Amino acid sequence: MLVELRAENYAVIDHAIAVFGPGLNLLTGETGAGKSILVDALALLMGGKASVDVVRHGADKAVVSCVFESTAAAEAVLEKNGIDAEGNEIILRREILSTGKGRVFANNQPATVAVLKQLAPELALVHAQTETLTSFDQAQQRILLDRFGGISLEAVSEAYTRWREAANKLDELVQGEQERMRMVDLWSYQRKEIEAARLAPGEDEALETEKRVLANAEKLYAAAMGGFDQLYEGGASAEVALRAALRNVEELARYDGRFAEAAQQLESARATLGDVSASLRDYAEGINASPERLAEIEDRLAVLDRLKRKYGKSVTEVIAFGEDVGRRLAEVEDRDEILKTLRAALGEATAAYRTVATAVSVERQVAAAKLGKLAESQINSLAMKVRFEVAVSSPAPESVEQSGWTACGWDEVQYRIATNVGEPLKALDEIASGGEMSRVMLALKVSVEEGAIKPKRKSPTPRTLVFDEIDVGIGGRAAEAVGQKLKSLSRGQQVLCVTHLPQIAAFADQHFVVEKRESAGRTKMQVRLLDDRARTHEVARMLSGATVTDTSLQHAAQMIALSR
Repeated sequence: MLVELRAENYAVIDHAIAVFGPGLNLLTGETGAGKSILVDALALLMGGKASVDVVRHGADKAVVSCVFESTAAAEAVLEKNGIDAEGNEIILRREILSTGKGRVFANNQPATVAVLKQLAPELALVHAQTETLTSFDQAQQRILLDRFGGISLEAVSEAYTRWREAANKLDELVQGEQERMRMVDLWSYQRKEIEAARLAPGEDEALETEKRVLANAEKLYAAAMGGFDQLYEGGASAEVALRAALRNVEELARYDGRFAEAAQQLESARATLGDVSASLRDYAEGINASPERLAEIEDRLAVLDRLKRKYGKSVTEVIAFGEDVGRRLAEVEDRDEILKTLRAALGEATAAYRTVATAVSVERQVAAAKLGKLAESQINSLAMKVRFEVAVSSPAPESVEQSGWTACGWDEVQYRIATNVGEPLKALDEIASGGEMSRVMLALKVSVEEGAIKPKRKSPTPRTLVFDEIDVGIGGRAAEAVGQKLKSLSRGQQVLCVTHLPQIAAFADQHFVVEKRESAGRTKMQVRLLDDRARTHEVARMLSGATVTDTSLQHAAQMIALSR
């Protein structure tokens, strides 16, 4: 459930807070007061697209935030994204800077818009005012049907991926065959040249080191032996000085125990000096100033440099290039066998996709029949008299063109309606009346949220449903029916709705009024939760306009009483 919504420096809002409750929460107010702005703010927190245009003039940034009651599924999303859960609430905040940049926080921890989009299905479903049947395309109609039927698309998506990969591999081999044949001679030469060099990983680095040693053999020998003499062998060597110092310190230690540790340290230093001296002597004795070996190394390095200029920056890369060429040659040599294997894999993937896509089609046919009947009943309960059906076009598996295969199956889903007696069923986008359009959309939402088939794996139902002026273009008896439908829907989950109709406002569990006012030469917006008296006055205003009369107040009180 949505507990709280805040907005600061957002559009015409300087600072607004709305605390919502369970059931039906209604927002009313004069046209242009900013009711839809609050819905837009919530849509931003559900991952909607942001724009610098929403930053209030003169402000550095706009901030919107909300608090939802936590759910297990939402906490799982947070955990998956490395965000800690905090108690029984989920706090979302989004900042839009005037520079165009933005920041997202979940439970006061840095997050991304992608995280908000993952959380949205677990927290709220927003039906914005801009949502029309023209945007309710076949893909959206299929998604709504799948949601109603609890149809999982994981198996068909995985099967589609395997089929697509198998088809691509086969196409690449067949289409690239001519190019491969032209490259065989070059690949053969490259492989023989690399194999003939008998390369060893890291060989070039080792040879470079050895080359430097041989080229500077005399300098290295003189340096090593000079160091050996100065440390150990010479009459004035460090070892002689240390030995003399050690005798003196040992004499001190005989009379004063404080020097015992110093004597041990000198003894240790003497041992270390002996090890270093021995290493220098052994290194000098191992130097072999061989011109023949130096020439041999230079020849080998020239071979390696030539290969590296052609095939890679290092011997390791050259070896990898040779292995890759060998695999290509093997593919050419084993082409028939590889083609046979790829065709078999494609056949298996095709059969698997047909199987799962057919199963999904059957599920959709069953769900479509039930949704069609339920939606028709719901639409007709909203002061309409229509025929409605959900058509699923599912051709025979063997006749389906593979170009029509998708990760969602091969079905085409279309919602059809006849709004007048004697007329044929037509696609939804041919509905002309805005009022009819609004009621159909509401009926579909109610049908899916209240009447979903119990599935093996049902997608989670949003805890909060948000409708922004779903009542556009209707009035009278139809408006009262819509109010009753929203009230019925709110018994199972929280509903937030923006409305201009008193017939709907009368059904509110919590009634908020959105108002504009001027202060210090600026327009500001505020949101107020109405008590019973103020609520009656607001419904009366919606009935009679600017001047509220005793008659309109009596009528408003009667409407509210009847709605209960």
